Amino acid sequence: MTEASSAAGFTPAAADASAAILIEKLNLWYGDFQALLDVDLRVRAGAITSLIGPSGCGKTTLLRSVNRINERLGYVRTTGSIRLWGLDVLDPSVEVAQLRKQVGMVFQRPNPLLLSVRDNVLFGTRVHLPDGRPPNRVEGDRIVEEALRQVLLWDELKDSLDRRGTELSLEQQQKLCIARLLPVKPRLLLMDEPCSALDPAGTEAVEELIWKLRGDYTILIVTHNMAQARRASEECVFMLLGEIIEHSDTASMFLNPANDQTAAYIEGRYG
Repeated sequence: MTEASSAAGFTPAAADASAAILIEKLNLWYGDFQALLDVDLRVRAGAITSLIGPSGCGKTTLLRSVNRINERLGYVRTTGSIRLWGLDVLDPSVEVAQLRKQVGMVFQRPNPLLLSVRDNVLFGTRVHLPDGRPPNRVEGDRIVEEALRQVLLWDELKDSLDRRGTELSLEQQQKLCIARLLPVKPRLLLMDEPCSALDPAGTEAVEELIWKLRGDYTILIVTHNMAQARRASEECVFMLLGEIIEHSDTASMFLNPANDQTAAYIEGRYG
């Protein structure tokens, strides 16, 4: 398949089945400020990869480049390529709506809609169905139960599906936001500090969920929490001043970092 053939939508090629994301020579500017400098990154399909580094190092900018959220800012300029399963998503022919169907995003603070639990889960199916029609009641019930089971919420909420999502605990809200993504069958989940608003118990519960989802989804997660990166990821990427300094399996990075700057950050000597 050629990239031009993707003009009608988002149809990834199977160029490298083991790589979900392949970023090459990615540069990004906010106006005159360069936030990303010649970033090269390969993210393994089905794995949980964490992005760590001090505030302002470019982690969230890199994460948001993958689903082109940065484009909403008119003063952003990008060069290089970001390939998802072989397709360069920066190519003008790629439809952003179809891209975001394949790439789900979870934000720092839970953002459930002002709708019932049931309608929160089904929201994506209504947005992405070609004819815009919602699923019928039976199909909707199946979708809701399946999604809530995947995020470990079904037993808690099966008798409260008409309750507003905004009335749930923060932990439940964040899980519900993840559940809202799953019915449209994304291949990639981007998570930007998904536990920053949660207490320790909620953090543990969401980390357990993230770990459960690995394999079925490729997960790229930004975190400032070193303990979380160590617990909840299989590979780790250390960034500094817009550049990738080191990328390795998580255990190796924390036990035996190859770069002195990585070691200094992990040991808390700066950042």
